[in-house]
Amino acid sequence: MAVFTPIELSDISNWIATDFDIGRAIDIRGIHGGIENSNFFLDTEKDGKKYEYVLTIFERLSAAQLPYYLELMRHLANKGIPVPKPLENINGEILFSLKGKPAAIVSKLPGLSRLTPEARHCELVGENLAKMHLASADFQRAQENLRSLSWWQKTVPQVLSYLSNTQKELLISELATQEQFFTSEAYASLPQGASHCDLFRDNVLFDSQDASDSSQDQLGGFFDFYFAGTDKWLFDLAVTANDWCLAENKQDLDPVRFKALMDAYQSVRPLTDNEKQSWPLMVRAAALRFWISRLWDFYLPRDAHMLTPHDPRHFENILLSRKAI
Repeated sequence: MAVFTPIELSDISNWIATDFDIGRAIDIRGIHGGIENSNFFLDTEKDGKKYEYVLTIFERLSAAQLPYYLELMRHLANKGIPVPKPLENINGEILFSLKGKPAAIVSKLPGLSRLTPEARHCELVGENLAKMHLASADFQRAQENLRSLSWWQKTVPQVLSYLSNTQKELLISELATQEQFFTSEAYASLPQGASHCDLFRDNVLFDSQDASDSSQDQLGGFFDFYFAGTDKWLFDLAVTANDWCLAENKQDLDPVRFKALMDAYQSVRPLTDNEKQSWPLMVRAAALRFWISRLWDFYLPRDAHMLTPHDPRHFENILLSRKAI
């Protein structure tokens, strides 16, 4: 959630007042973090009350791609899954244009991120990820995960020149392994549907009655669905585990957090035998996906306000750890 397209209050005041029924815009603030879109907290005032939203300007996704993400969030929110709900304008539309780019406004979830999660947080995430998967089973739209195998195959050649020989060998070898896995019968038969595909710690909020006592946290919700796609649910779970269940060395899986996440997920949606057998390769696929994207963002960055690319070595180390499972 960087800021590539700056927005001032004066840019949107009239638009908010005339196109929406949410009162007048009183403040807009850029959100630090992330690397894809321009995001802002938007505050409005109506009938003496203050309301909070998130405004997103999409920098890479096209207007043709965006209905999948916005309709998925609306679908899940209408089913009681705690996710941001897209805001309609007075014409019932949820996708807009701002500064010549696609834009959307969604509800702001309560709570804060827990960047050093305990087993309790992993349990809440696992349970609600499974609920989200089941709730998405009847979602009628389909759109491929735009950061899956075909994107890896296109992107790897662009970053190879920046890598050491050892890194090149690892990257090329793992891509070949995943190409074989993705074309296998075992992969084809894995359950699939709408998936978040980016459920990192900074994309989940916890609502707490006591900020100093995280044991009382409840899930505030999942957000930032703009990497979502129709994918294997096991991949979504693997992406989540690779971030939420890290040990203190920041690369291995912590047994306690990992068990909490997996047990909670399977209490709602038990994994099939094929999913269990496919786990070692899928958790490597999840590590590879983010190593490639972080290499791309680190070595081929775009200009943006408040943007700090992530160190790609983090997911290189995670991939090495998962290969040892």
